[in-house]
Amino acid sequence: MHVAIIIPALNEAGNIARLIAALPDSVSPRSVIVVDNGSTDGTADEARSAGALVVAEPRRGYGYACAAGVAAAGDGVDVLVFLDGDGSFAPDELPRLLAPIVRGEADLVLGSRPLGGIDRDAMPPQQRFGNWLVSRLVRLRFGVKISDLGPYRAVRRTVLQGITMQEMTYGYPTEMIVKLARRARIVEAPVSYRKRWSGRSKVSGTLRGTLLAAYYILGAVIRYGRG
Repeated sequence: MHVAIIIPALNEAGNIARLIAALPDSVSPRSVIVVDNGSTDGTADEARSAGALVVAEPRRGYGYACAAGVAAAGDGVDVLVFLDGDGSFAPDELPRLLAPIVRGEADLVLGSRPLGGIDRDAMPPQQRFGNWLVSRLVRLRFGVKISDLGPYRAVRRTVLQGITMQEMTYGYPTEMIVKLARRARIVEAPVSYRKRWSGRSKVSGTLRGTLLAAYYILGAVIRYGRG
């Protein structure tokens, strides 16, 4: 299978090249696509020097960045992987996400931080609670047994392209789960979670980011859960 690793990035200079270098050689063939979501530092140059294809998406928003990465991957890719650019997830655990798809057991594999272990101080209490709450809502509403909404995930390209993604901000990962809940096989794989290598989180690092994320994530469950 050809795997495209999509890394949305906003001001991740100092992290992005290290992240790309840590991707396991066992995942091949692969494409590494870094979507520069309006960085004002050297993120794009670092990623390009590290061998990644760099795509510019000036419209701020996690969903915009993911969508740009999917478009850049093209139709020749079998599996799409989404990975944060800050080093909070371990690139060498990528084979865990791919294994259920390779075995033909899943269409969407979610990296579960509660199952894999969360380092102390890596996730603030309000983020832990919000993650648990929405995961529980999805489980009750759709019967999908998940423990995390984690952005570190792998999905078959044809399955993702079978739905219309509309959330262009923080709600993108949740919308994907909700819309695929009744038409795809969703499983979890344990992944570890640690503090970002450097810089401040755009979500949990600020009160505004935390509140906006909660608003869009809950909104995605309510809007798309009706259908």
